[in-house]
Amino acid sequence: MSKPALGRGLGALLSGGGAKSAPAAPAQSSASTASPATPAPAAAPGGSVLRVPVARVHPSTLQPRKDFTAESLEELAESIRRQGIVQPLIVRSSPNGYELIAGERRWRAAQLAGLTEVPIVERVASDREVLELALVENLQRENLNPIEEALGYSQLASQFSLTQEDIAARVGRSRAAVANALRLLKLPPAAQTALRDGRLSVGHAKVLLGIADAKNQLAAFERVLSANLSVRQTEELAARLIAPETAPKPGSTAPVAAGRDLFVVDLENRLRERFATKVGLRYRTGRGSLEIRFSSDDELNRVLALLGVPLD
Repeated sequence: MSKPALGRGLGALLSGGGAKSAPAAPAQSSASTASPATPAPAAAPGGSVLRVPVARVHPSTLQPRKDFTAESLEELAESIRRQGIVQPLIVRSSPNGYELIAGERRWRAAQLAGLTEVPIVERVASDREVLELALVENLQRENLNPIEEALGYSQLASQFSLTQEDIAARVGRSRAAVANALRLLKLPPAAQTALRDGRLSVGHAKVLLGIADAKNQLAAFERVLSANLSVRQTEELAARLIAPETAPKPGSTAPVAAGRDLFVVDLENRLRERFATKVGLRYRTGRGSLEIRFSSDDELNRVLALLGVPLD
């Protein structure tokens, strides 16, 4: 099944900002690129394409993507040597030239290809819009690793005071997807690094997040890497670690708990993602309870809507 498109594409986001007027760029000499037959890129809506020295363009500190593999950059550089840059870089004016909004990977590859000029379309954009645009571009191209995506959402929330609902609407994700991504930032730093470089999958990470004790969580993570455990094997390991966490403290008069079944924990996590709120699931031999928490009338209405309960 194909992945659904994001709710707001780059075109929709960029159409809100007007381009700054600028004089037409002079004709490009054949010495300025590796290929004199470079096709002219199509202009983005609302602005004309200019060619500027590559040295006048610089990355944005708001760019959520931090990892660029040498192999993929060299492949793109080789394509640019043959075909040129077909899609212009999106930039905004800055005191020392132009700050990238979208297209940092193309800009890096253009330098590897030996280009001295790059095509740009200039836009007027706030810091928040720059971060939103960079997130959407990378999410559409599936270029972000899970931690980069989570940090982008976290920055929108902390720096621009956006709620999870706001973030989801702006980048075309569900609130549950945003909430689930942000949970990854609760992993220990070593596990986040492993998610960045692909040694740990999001499936493994979700299981690790079900282990409340930080020491057990880190031990499970190290075991996953050292033994190359599958997600199912990680679930079995987590079940053995979760059971002692739920046992009563020594001297307690409470009855000894048998430990939570990992599949109950997994179901609880999936319910939490579905309702995007705190959920408590208790189950034992066919009996139990389900608690769905809410913190406002609006949140209650949203949960009821998801359950299909009309407010008559």
